[in-house]
Amino acid sequence: MARAKPAVASRRRRKKILKQTKGFVGGRRKLIRSATEALHRAWAYSYRDRKVRKREFRRLWIARINAAAKTNGISYSRLINGLSKAGVELNRKMLSEIAIRRPDDFARIVEKARENL
Repeated sequence: MARAKPAVASRRRRKKILKQTKGFVGGRRKLIRSATEALHRAWAYSYRDRKVRKREFRRLWIARINAAAKTNGISYSRLINGLSKAGVELNRKMLSEIAIRRPDDFARIVEKARENL
């Protein structure tokens, strides 16, 4: 009976890593050790940046709402406070979209917030 060698399994494992490093440059794509290190680093960055993306979008929405609120003569914090007191449950993403696409509707929202300050 012949001894089982790990050739097929290890080749398959290495090919799987090299397939995931498509688009990497140089040895980071072709050499298994460099590719493995680069891939693990890439996974770490992508995990971290999935969290960072959420933060950055929230910052963007707040900046847009603040700019639109200033043009309507109210600060961002007073707008959000007035909306919460009025019971208006619009999230920041929707508020920023309204501010960009429908400025007249955003002005009405600002008035609603002003009434409840």
